Amino acid sequence: MKKKLNNIVSRFKNKRILVVGDLILDHHIVGSVDRVSPEAPVPVVWANQENFVPGGAANVGLNLSAMGAKVSLCGVVGRDHFGKTLLSHIGQYGICTKLIVKDSKRPTTLKTRIMAHHQQIVRVDWESLEFLSESTNKSVFNKIKKNLDNFDALIVEDYGKGVINPSLLEELIDLCRKKNMIITVDPKEEHFDYYENVTVLTPNLKEAQAAAGTKIRSKSQIPFLGKIIMKRLNPKALLITLGEDGMMLFFGESCHHIPTAALEIFDVSGAGDTVISVFTLALTAGATYKEAAIIANFAAGVVVGKLGAATLTKKELNTAINGN
Repeated sequence: MKKKLNNIVSRFKNKRILVVGDLILDHHIVGSVDRVSPEAPVPVVWANQENFVPGGAANVGLNLSAMGAKVSLCGVVGRDHFGKTLLSHIGQYGICTKLIVKDSKRPTTLKTRIMAHHQQIVRVDWESLEFLSESTNKSVFNKIKKNLDNFDALIVEDYGKGVINPSLLEELIDLCRKKNMIITVDPKEEHFDYYENVTVLTPNLKEAQAAAGTKIRSKSQIPFLGKIIMKRLNPKALLITLGEDGMMLFFGESCHHIPTAALEIFDVSGAGDTVISVFTLALTAGATYKEAAIIANFAAGVVVGKLGAATLTKKELNTAINGN
């Protein structure tokens, strides 16, 4: 089994993946606190470090690129300073930005986190939650339609910032189905009605409960959730991530629990991005749904042992699979 899984991972290189979704620029200001402001009862942060990191759908692109895939991003940024900053940082990872649309009427989504002594003091968000305008929506879809034959799979990353909307997704899913192309979705719980007939959905447990319209009282009821979602949304497969409890995979009439591969869990942020990246790559490399889920589970086990929204390398993934 290990040999087969490693063989699948070896075929990740140069797979062509298009990621469509909400592009976010994560801005971190780090410092220390030793006094309270005389102007208001708030801490004064003495800043000594600042960095920008591609987030949202762009972080999925980083995960794919780290695995050796050829990645293109499609989304929307504003015609502003932070849009230029985000495009510049994405480009540094060798990710194609030609399908990204610039919209002068929308701001680039920016999340500024101010940290002191490893604690987040405050977060400031600049964003628009409105759906794309009709003209911008058309531009996004036309770019995808014109270039879709250049890709092996399409990943939809929905962070609820307006790029993923009913009109766009209906056309996208229809287009991918006609071309028999893999389309995987990392969902937003408010938007489950959009995701009918995709290849794979990868919700966490909270999102799965929202999709099923019910809350469970014990882990033994997770198969019940999965059956409701499979019937309601008709994906070919459903992968529910369960944090420290691993994952549960549904396809056809089958249901498989995959226990976590994590040795230690420090931070689950970004684990969902890693799961959908590796799961999708594995499918393009010829894996079955179960093999893809097992590989994605090993990948998640590595990244939750790192601090922050992290990526992993193929070497780290192979090491995890081999149990070294």
